[in-house]
Amino acid sequence: MIKVVNQHWIRILHIKFGWVQDFDKIVFKYVKYYFYIYFVKSFQLLKVLKGHKDRVTRVRFSSDGSKLISSSLDQIVRIWDVVSGRQIQTFKGHSDRVNSANFSPDGNTAVTCSSDGTIRLWDVKSGRELMKFEENLNSVFDVNFSPDGKSIVSSSSDRKIRLWDANSGKEIKKLVCRLSAASSVEFSPDGKMVVTAFEDATIGLSDVKSGERLKELKLHFFIVLCARFSPDSQFIVSCSRDNTIRIWNVNSGKLLKILWKNVEDVTFFPDGQIIVSCSSDGTIRLWNVKTWSEIQRLENYQSLTCLDVSPDGALIASGTNNATIQIWG
Repeated sequence: MIKVVNQHWIRILHIKFGWVQDFDKIVFKYVKYYFYIYFVKSFQLLKVLKGHKDRVTRVRFSSDGSKLISSSLDQIVRIWDVVSGRQIQTFKGHSDRVNSANFSPDGNTAVTCSSDGTIRLWDVKSGRELMKFEENLNSVFDVNFSPDGKSIVSSSSDRKIRLWDANSGKEIKKLVCRLSAASSVEFSPDGKMVVTAFEDATIGLSDVKSGERLKELKLHFFIVLCARFSPDSQFIVSCSRDNTIRIWNVNSGKLLKILWKNVEDVTFFPDGQIIVSCSSDGTIRLWNVKTWSEIQRLENYQSLTCLDVSPDGALIASGTNNATIQIWG
């Protein structure tokens, strides 16, 4: 269709072909812009997963989208088959609430952390505990693998951000930190940075190689619950107890937009064009990154605690305060 339009313009207006090639790009951007406003998939509740006995603290898809891992205040980590909704594995060993759980990039290993002061690695297929990290960690709030699966980053109540060797379980280094505990911590998709959401209302960007602080984002005014990178590592989306979602430019540190909503968790879709948030008011909201407009709202009347998007963007998983997990698609 674009070629037909171009040929017509060339015949009628004798426009130089070089400019028309630029016109291709303009039309593409125009079509893409309106596609994300008007033709975003309409999500509906597909299934409810039941098995936990207390609040769900984290849900994460595996890299191939076939499995979901969930952690809970009930001290048990569960693995679910996404298509059937069937529970296929449990990890038992933590002696206090499990705050976070994530798959390794290859999906064969899972990492979990708990208020019992430990980080643990598990074999996904057998359910066997592979390793336990114990370094006077106090409560461990969050834990994530690096994109290459070789390192793990953690945050704990002793106000330290640690990098670990995933094979040996040995601490590699401590990142420069603030005098505040961190609610969430994760690697950038390119593996070069770590973003940390702090309870003192700041967000920290650190260099993985040197361990030094690169930037500090300070415009929230209450506890930052989470901070997530965009798929291209160029932006960060954060949410806070100040009832805002904020989007930041990584290179400049500049705040780009504020959305005023009560939010518990937020993340980017895999294409980076949409962000999705969940709230204790029972709603999941999808937002267009270009227009900052709400493009869809899902309601289920249950207090939501966490969410994730499948790698292909086709599914959303949400955890609730009443121990259930919902799959939307």
